[in-house]
Amino acid sequence: MPITKSAKKALRQSLRRREKNLKRKETVKNITKKIKKLLSEGKTEEAKTLLPQAQKAIDKAAKGYLHHRASNRKKSRLSALVNKNQVRV
Repeated sequence: MPITKSAKKALRQSLRRREKNLKRKETVKNITKKIKKLLSEGKTEEAKTLLPQAQKAIDKAAKGYLHHRASNRKKSRLSALVNKNQVRV
């Protein structure tokens, strides 16, 4: 356990950051799963409407949980996956 005042504060900060990062991680995972499930069911239009929400969640996760390049890679791969499964008339 921390003894000094600054160590106690650092512990409080790290616990807050951990909670926030876990929530962001869970959000990114859930929305990615939803999009992939919709694509596997052939519902590309619904997946396309969820894409901006996924990108927003990934961008928010880049402020702590994800590295900015990793977030860009995830967004790129998700959008490529949606566009690949798009039905062309």
